[in-house]
Amino acid sequence: MGREADVVVIGGGITGTATLAALARYDLKCVLVEKEPDIAAGTTKANSAILHAGFDAPTGSMKARMNVEGNRLYHELKDELDLDIDWTGSFVCAMTEEDEEQLQELKKRGEANGVSGLDIWRGDKVREKEPNLSSGIRSALWAPTAGICWPFGLAAAFAENAMENGAEILRDCEVTDIRVEGGKIAAVETTEGVIRTRFVVNAAGVFADKVAAMAGDKSFSIRPRKGEYVLFDKTAQAKMVKGIVFPTPTKTSKGILVCATTHGNVFIGPNAQEQESRDDTAVTTAGMDEIIAGARKLVPELPMGAAITEFAGIRAVSDTNDFIIGESKTAKGLYHAAGIQSPGLTSAPAIARLLSEEIAKAAGAQLKANVVKGRPKQPVFRELSAEEQAALIKKDARYGRVICRCETITEGEIVDAIRRPCGAQTVDGVKRRTRAGMGRCQGGFCGPRVIEILSRELSIPVPKVRKDGKESYMYEEKLGGARK
Repeated sequence: MGREADVVVIGGGITGTATLAALARYDLKCVLVEKEPDIAAGTTKANSAILHAGFDAPTGSMKARMNVEGNRLYHELKDELDLDIDWTGSFVCAMTEEDEEQLQELKKRGEANGVSGLDIWRGDKVREKEPNLSSGIRSALWAPTAGICWPFGLAAAFAENAMENGAEILRDCEVTDIRVEGGKIAAVETTEGVIRTRFVVNAAGVFADKVAAMAGDKSFSIRPRKGEYVLFDKTAQAKMVKGIVFPTPTKTSKGILVCATTHGNVFIGPNAQEQESRDDTAVTTAGMDEIIAGARKLVPELPMGAAITEFAGIRAVSDTNDFIIGESKTAKGLYHAAGIQSPGLTSAPAIARLLSEEIAKAAGAQLKANVVKGRPKQPVFRELSAEEQAALIKKDARYGRVICRCETITEGEIVDAIRRPCGAQTVDGVKRRTRAGMGRCQGGFCGPRVIEILSRELSIPVPKVRKDGKESYMYEEKLGGARK
């Protein structure tokens, strides 16, 4: 294909989709390219899903600035984009006198960063709010502006809003090179053809340094850091926590925490493992033992019988240990959003605003006269009243057919998830948009039916339906020993 665009965003994670949505509000032709079959297929799909208050990052750092501003923006965007966010607040717990000194430092730092409402609670007050916490917790830093969210849902909301404002998203489209002519960005080469452009946003996650190098910029490097998790079903919440509970942080991470999700589950994790591989997300026995031992310091009686799955994600740690945001010094028109580890999820809308304003100024672009601020409504059957459910079924009988019994997800919701702007094209794409397959049975019952619906809606044979990644075909159809 031969395309032209004013801006090409590389990477469809939370940072890339948020930046695309911000750019699409200007009179710019914007295209996002993502190498996987779906957006949010990297770090965004496997993280702690926390919107941090902003007390952890060093004062004056890009992390601190973007975190606090991003948290504020999410408070504004929650209703505008119908985001799945619960403002639960968070605790950082102290078990020793040394930990308590660290809480005082975190409070001072947070106040210097502009975080409001920080307070230190005595252990008994903490346990009044979270009664299953350890009796050994002496005190905790309370941050009321923190919250939990559904990260994929945030990325999907940004992507859908961007498309409502005219942006284009190309999936299964990998960047192979970036052309620089006269020191300026000229084009992006992809597996689907060349896109002529003046501006590129490098939001490629753990591959951001590789993308930068394509344009001749070798000013930073990315180190992959894996974090493992254990997820519990909804029966566990009464025995664990209702919000976010951290230990005091370490030099490399915020520590192994215990945290609720917006869907009623609870998870423990992550640990922090430096590794060479940028795509190894396998969980390990040693990692699980480490996570369980760490979580038991906060919640001694973990209901391990309620654990339903384990997973891991990879964080993009820059060699500066801070976000790398702004225009490249070697390739004019190349803008980095690199090294976006925690608190990257929280920071995404602030990073997006900063980059979009810089690019719009450089391009001489103006805000569109009729900016769309929302996105198409997404019916969630289980959250409707009986009367609303009956009305929806009367309008479309597919909402009367429950496909996922664990989570009460209907065929109508799955079809909507596939047909939406930037809709699902894989089994996991359906799961992340609807929760079909996220319950106790982990898709054991509904999985085959979801595959059938994808096959029908995408007009592809069942062996062409993928689980998640490029080659993740779930069935074989052989003729002469080869896939058809």
